[in-house]
Amino acid sequence: MPFDVRPAGSFDDVATMLGPRKNPDASVCWCLSHRLPAARHRSLVGRARGAYVRELTERDVAPGVLAYDGDDVVGWAAVAPRAELPFARSRTIPRVDDLAVWSVWCFRVRAGHRGRGIAHALLDGAVGFARGHGAPAIEGYPVDNGGEKVDLTMAYVGTRALFEAAGFTMASPTSGVSGGFPRVVMRLPLPG
Repeated sequence: MPFDVRPAGSFDDVATMLGPRKNPDASVCWCLSHRLPAARHRSLVGRARGAYVRELTERDVAPGVLAYDGDDVVGWAAVAPRAELPFARSRTIPRVDDLAVWSVWCFRVRAGHRGRGIAHALLDGAVGFARGHGAPAIEGYPVDNGGEKVDLTMAYVGTRALFEAAGFTMASPTSGVSGGFPRVVMRLPLPG
């Protein structure tokens, strides 16, 4: 079944995917842990986290893409220029070269909708989004789990197989680990 993937310009839909389910004052991730430097990330608590994400959705360039099944939002992927992210200074996720790549680093599929190919649709949508903004290439930093099951709480980074299915190739190993599996740099050139 095809899913409609579009830029994440609706704060309400982003909040459905990333916000706290019951307590609006809860300091849930909101997909900010890899978007902000650590000190800034720690300084935002409770409702301030959602307010920051609201600002992101109001910018000219959305903070990611959302997948829809009809009118229902069912998935999220964060995508942005690597230069704007802490990955630009990461000691564990190396820069492959000086190319002004974009990064896709977080996937979330709503419970009850998993196993339907939504992560694949999100990755394709993230690629199209980056291409549409002139990115020369896009990278991801998934786990290389060799087909083993990945704990859902750590699956947000994606898997090497997900990226390979979208045409990405391994550009570099990393010293990063997620959920007990090594992470790798996967890259897809986006010729103009």
